[in-house]
Amino acid sequence: MKQGLSLVAVGHATSLFLAITFVLCVGFDLLFPAHAMFQAWQKMLPGFHWLSVGSFFLGLIESYAYGWYIALIWAPLYNVFALRKQR
Repeated sequence: MKQGLSLVAVGHATSLFLAITFVLCVGFDLLFPAHAMFQAWQKMLPGFHWLSVGSFFLGLIESYAYGWYIALIWAPLYNVFALRKQR
């Protein structure tokens, strides 16, 4: 019986993980500006600038989208290799 990863489950889980991480990092940058990491977010998230409401939501959406990008590649690859191992 082939039991593969659900693309939808991996997509939502990875996307939520990245979105939550983004929110926590923005909060960290606001609490500890001396240790701010927003320069990294500006490089990884096109259009993100520190910090406006629109830019925050853009970064949140882009983080969520990156999660789906990862899932769309990773889950099928995992399922292919898991299927090969079962043969």
